[in-house]
Amino acid sequence: MKKFFSILILCLLLNQVAHSQGCVAIRGAGGAACSIMDHMKNLDSAGWMFSSNTRYFRSYKHFVGTEEQKQRVANGTEVINHAYSLDFGLTRVFNKRWSMSLYVPIIANTRSSLYEHGGKERHSTESFGLGDLRVAGYAWLIDPAKQGKFNIQAGLGIKLPTGDYRYTDRFHTATTGVTIIGPVDQSIQLGDGGTGFTTELNMYYNLSHKLSLYSNLYYLLNPREQNGVSTQRGGVPSAATVSYTSDVMSVPDQYLARVGANYYTGKFTVSGGLRYECIPVNDLIGGSEGFRRPGRILTAEPGVTYSVKNLNFYAYVPVALVRNRTQSVPDQIRTNITGVYAQGDAAFADYSINLGFSVRF
Repeated sequence: MKKFFSILILCLLLNQVAHSQGCVAIRGAGGAACSIMDHMKNLDSAGWMFSSNTRYFRSYKHFVGTEEQKQRVANGTEVINHAYSLDFGLTRVFNKRWSMSLYVPIIANTRSSLYEHGGKERHSTESFGLGDLRVAGYAWLIDPAKQGKFNIQAGLGIKLPTGDYRYTDRFHTATTGVTIIGPVDQSIQLGDGGTGFTTELNMYYNLSHKLSLYSNLYYLLNPREQNGVSTQRGGVPSAATVSYTSDVMSVPDQYLARVGANYYTGKFTVSGGLRYECIPVNDLIGGSEGFRRPGRILTAEPGVTYSVKNLNFYAYVPVALVRNRTQSVPDQIRTNITGVYAQGDAAFADYSINLGFSVRF
């Protein structure tokens, strides 16, 4: 079963939407799946596996396109997101070709800013609770008993809107001491409010018993266009905001691609690769209006895994290389209405930290 050790199922706990490196990209557990798939190679037929991943990042650097808005930090007007997630995964392997997984996230976020609280003083909003659950089935397209050097695993799943996508908190207004209650920013909502469908392709190629290559592709289709949640933080949207469709939150698609290599030495596995995450401007199915921060981020993704008996422990630290906040559909509508080019910004992190383990039983 050594054929399995090179797999990195993209983001095994990839069960939510919209903010991995800040306001843009995919939530979930960086390279956590390396540890999990390394365990699956030892499940000769049926078996169970449990995994846990803790992830943290701090986003604060604002980008419009690929240009960093350095004045935001210099002037103290940057938005700062602290995002923590604890992701649990339970996998049932039925035989050498078929398996099914359940992914359950617990999320804790804080967001501090000036502009959301009257512009004079910095205040914070928070969110905490269950995120969007995901259930997925997987199958190896080539019989592992007949092919040990190369294989492809396909996955299909469903993402359920179990996370609170209407989470509210208190916002300060320009009037001293006055607060109002409204939905928190899209980047720290616990879910997106849509039932989505996931597709995955995970591939490996063994160059030797110590070195292997991997690639992962993932796409989440979210047919729902908008979830009806206001973006006005308890206020009333302007006529212009309504005309741009940015007064309510969008339910965006998302996708991810990863490529890299694993090197095995004793009980340690050292991994290195590239990770590309994207919230697209337009969805494949359904409309694309409503507020979203589309964009993409390219990261270098180093990691290390330690294996002992039935346990794997791992650490991954994706580091940002390219960050790009693209023009959204509301930006495009605004440009067409006003005749002035419009493109919003988004905050990104420099890196994220992923720590976790998996155990088979």
